[in-house]
Amino acid sequence: MVNRNVLKKLSDSELEKYLKEDSRFVPEAVQIAFEILEERGRIFSDEDTLRIKEIILNKKDSQETEKIEKQEIGKDHITEDPNAIMLHSRGVILFFGVFFGFISGALLLSFNCFKIKKYKDGIGIIILGILFSILQHFGIPLMHQIKTNNHITSYRLSPEVFFTILGFLILYFIWIETIKKLPYRPDSLVIPTIIGLLASFLIYINYNGFLPSYFLVGLLK
Repeated sequence: MVNRNVLKKLSDSELEKYLKEDSRFVPEAVQIAFEILEERGRIFSDEDTLRIKEIILNKKDSQETEKIEKQEIGKDHITEDPNAIMLHSRGVILFFGVFFGFISGALLLSFNCFKIKKYKDGIGIIILGILFSILQHFGIPLMHQIKTNNHITSYRLSPEVFFTILGFLILYFIWIETIKKLPYRPDSLVIPTIIGLLASFLIYINYNGFLPSYFLVGLLK
């Protein structure tokens, strides 16, 4: 929201900066600056008026385009096109990241990167998955210890839930940055199932070990 009173305090020369084609001000601010200058007696030629209106219109179009672009990037572009590449779906990756540990979702996402020939991204995601698991492994007990030593009766979020949500968000935003708006068909669930079974087994035999999963450990307890 542009505050008209704030702009009224600016000098004419400062307001004129709003009317330049390369200005980074929002269209509403440009419109108000134009109106204030007119109120102060500034007379614009028809050519200048047309130019300023075009600047405002172009800025509004750019805003709308940017808004649509962000919405498109956030969408999951699943398609039935038989020619589209097959990838592990976003829903599957996020599900496995939550219920079978961050590393499970990271592995599936890295496989997608390898399929679309983003090899550096794929390797980076695997490394991130390992590092996040290490951080989670040591971070959860540390947070519980801090809670005990400082006699904190409650957290808004338990350490387990905190890391689960954090892992979910990391996987979500990495998906957006790597897959972007690529249309794809959901891949077979064979590999996710194998990873899920392996993770479940490792969690079951040592659920306080190196593959922590808050939800699955809760069920297995």
